[in-house]
Amino acid sequence: MSQATTATPSRTAAAVRLSGVSKAFGSGDTALLALDNVSLEVSPGEFVCLLGASGCGKSTLLNLVADLDKVTAGSIDVGGARVALMFQEPALFPWLTVTGNLELALRQRGVPRQERRARAAELLASVHLSGFEKKRPHQLSGGMRQRVALARALALTVDEDGDGGRGTVLLMDEPFGALDAMTRDLLHDEIERIWRERGLTVLFVTHNVREAVRLGDRVVLLSSRPGRVVEEFAVPMERPRRIDSTEVATLAATITDRLRAEVGRHGA
Repeated sequence: MSQATTATPSRTAAAVRLSGVSKAFGSGDTALLALDNVSLEVSPGEFVCLLGASGCGKSTLLNLVADLDKVTAGSIDVGGARVALMFQEPALFPWLTVTGNLELALRQRGVPRQERRARAAELLASVHLSGFEKKRPHQLSGGMRQRVALARALALTVDEDGDGGRGTVLLMDEPFGALDAMTRDLLHDEIERIWRERGLTVLFVTHNVREAVRLGDRVVLLSSRPGRVVEEFAVPMERPRRIDSTEVATLAATITDRLRAEVGRHGA
């Protein structure tokens, strides 16, 4: 299920700032260092993709930004922004309708009961699911369930006064990894549209290098465990992009070579 947090306002202009962040699980000789001295800034409205081998701490980093876990060292500042996390699995409540799942998230945000149905309808329209309000998760395709999960994440950013998410930091943990290529490609278009329309700041974790280049303003490469930022790649291509375009493929190949070298260096 998506989670949302709000942090203490900051004077920094960055939407997300990680300063020397380390995270260890356990203690003493058995401690496992997942992240080591990670520093990263994400500008407001920027779409940043995180890449790295399995186990390099990408999901751990998102959990720390979402305040679902605490850093071992360093600090994280989201400048008072609302933060929503979308997991890899939709994790919708199967006994609730699509609208019911969204209304539950809206209730968490303190939206009055009499306003939730209309707000839920607006969110479903934003992900092109109008007409599916009364369906339950098992009646939807995988791609449609992910659209509902995205709408629910956006619902967790809504305020009582109707502010629908501008200034929100949206964390996405491999949300399209389990989908077929065509559905994933269509959802790339959808998330890009919603990102633009709502002025979101997105931190997106993926194992798919082409997906990272297709979506990101910037691709950040993490080392194998412990995760460290080893290189960043700007993506200067105009939008919209096609995942099978020559430009995307060329940059993806360069990043893949760098990722292979990093994985090989660690013997993974």
